[in-house]
Amino acid sequence: MPMGSEAPHAGLKAFLFVCLAYALIGIATAALLKWRGSNWGFTGNGIKWSLIAGAAGAVGAFTLVLALGAAAPIYKGAAAAAVMPIVFAGAPIVNTIVAMLMHPPEGGLKSLPLPFLLGCVLAACGAFLVAKFAPTNTGAATTQTAPANPQVK
Repeated sequence: MPMGSEAPHAGLKAFLFVCLAYALIGIATAALLKWRGSNWGFTGNGIKWSLIAGAAGAVGAFTLVLALGAAAPIYKGAAAAAVMPIVFAGAPIVNTIVAMLMHPPEGGLKSLPLPFLLGCVLAACGAFLVAKFAPTNTGAATTQTAPANPQVK
């Protein structure tokens, strides 16, 4: 964990370099498309929705960095253990709900298999439990225990 006056900015600094890495990967992808002989034809809707999705992902990642920074003082260094389960269990659940609202299953919600519904509930419960009972990483001293059978000389 970063120390000193720059500790509050460490997450944002890391995020800046993640953004630069995405830009470099974008340039490499453009070169790969050129190398493969792509015709560079894009549809307006494809461009629009790709930019919207990319911006939403970037804003989500940025808010995650902010959430980790805000949670760090509360969870004393174990912020990731509290925030990440919510994100990585919550995102698929939200995605599932939105996808089902946009494209309802044939036969309605009653046609959904019980294991699917149970999986969604278990993911939500698991995220809650992991976030609620996240261990702290405070660097507490470990206790030394005496050996069970000390050898006498």
